[in-house]
Amino acid sequence: MLWSRAAVALSLLVPLAAAPGPVNAAAAAPACTAPAPSTTQPGYLVADPDCDLDGTPFTALPGATVHTGIAAGAAYRIEVPGTWNGGLVVFAHGYRGTGTTVYVDNPGLRAHYLARGYAWAASSYATNGYDVGQGVRDSVALIDRFRRDTGTRARSVIMSGASMGGHVTAVAIEEHPRAFTGAMPYCGVLGDTALYDYFLDANVTAAALTGVDIEFPLRPDADYQQRWREQVGRIVPALGLPSASTPAGRTWSAVVERRSGGDRPGFDSALTYWNSAPSLPPLADLPFLFGLYPGLQGGTAGGIAPGNVADNRRTVYRSTDRLWPTTAEWRLNREVLRVRRTAVADPGTAGVPRVDGRPPVPVLSLHDIGDLFVPISMEQEYAARAARNGRSHLFVSRAIRGVGHCDFTANELTRAFDDLTTWIGTGHRPAGDAILNRRAVADKAFGCRWTNGTHRGFVAPPCPAG
Repeated sequence: MLWSRAAVALSLLVPLAAAPGPVNAAAAAPACTAPAPSTTQPGYLVADPDCDLDGTPFTALPGATVHTGIAAGAAYRIEVPGTWNGGLVVFAHGYRGTGTTVYVDNPGLRAHYLARGYAWAASSYATNGYDVGQGVRDSVALIDRFRRDTGTRARSVIMSGASMGGHVTAVAIEEHPRAFTGAMPYCGVLGDTALYDYFLDANVTAAALTGVDIEFPLRPDADYQQRWREQVGRIVPALGLPSASTPAGRTWSAVVERRSGGDRPGFDSALTYWNSAPSLPPLADLPFLFGLYPGLQGGTAGGIAPGNVADNRRTVYRSTDRLWPTTAEWRLNREVLRVRRTAVADPGTAGVPRVDGRPPVPVLSLHDIGDLFVPISMEQEYAARAARNGRSHLFVSRAIRGVGHCDFTANELTRAFDDLTTWIGTGHRPAGDAILNRRAVADKAFGCRWTNGTHRGFVAPPCPAG
């Protein structure tokens, strides 16, 4: 259940024969066309790639040329700067809900790509939902689409994506290792099913600590959501949310902190932020993480996975960093509901694709340390897998002091992109954060080095001067 910062909205299909050709900045803006049925996904509509969601025509930036169209039920956009350096950035968007209209939009770094001489391409994907495999296929197809539409082959291709698009990015470079020269995921689901384990952790520990009996039905009945609402109605006050002010709440906060990345600056503000945020419909009346719990059951991601992908059978829940668990921690681990995974991460692009942590090219990633939707533990999971595979030298992670999901400033993203391209060009690995070092993560200055700008809601000791 991951969504990008864009709202779920409209989409369109035009036959390829009627798709517009290249358009430069001086050309007249095309008229917007209503969404039309997809030719590959029954029941889907594809939005006009020549228009933004608000009806504004998509036109090239000064000096650039754009190409748009529909291929295999996915809308796409391509933009090439007037002075092109031969590089292409393929951008993968995040989760857009389970609606049946797909649309393409522009990457946030659009202007920066062009200013640096890079062309970019983006796809709507042919489907919505947590369909990472479709995102991989449609994104990789853009490389050949770029050659067809521009008549030129890109000399180097960088894969990038946010949130679910980060998962797309990680899978794409492993499945197509010769297609890319570098990758920049951010706020990404780099731990595949470990994200769903984390959602499970937050909910089952809350229930155990408050003495509320809960269930995990693989086939929820019609009344399950209402029962869950009633159970959350007892859990929330017992935890003292949104600030976790009761003894049970403080223990739960400590458990969630360790399951989401470890003791780190600003966590209290992050917990308050996310427990003050409403969840997604139809459970928008619940605090955010509690509203996600029912969606884990009976399969995930709108039926993409063939069963339950969350598991905590071997998880040891800790609220302290002592060498040995305390009596209270042993009690929690005895009482917590245990759930068995019935659908594992797929080694290819079916279901929820597995991320092996075998980057074949330089990867530079960013993550907000207070993001409790896709937590920084996703970076740690990827870093640990890369280390086991002898690929640590190809992964750099940077921590940002923010509490939102994908809450980055333009300066943070542009610096990361420029450092990645320098790494690709020179072979000199840029600096990052020691995200697997518990002491480094717990240091009061963690995240200071790469944070560049204000992030509302994040409260922690100020960064050291200089």
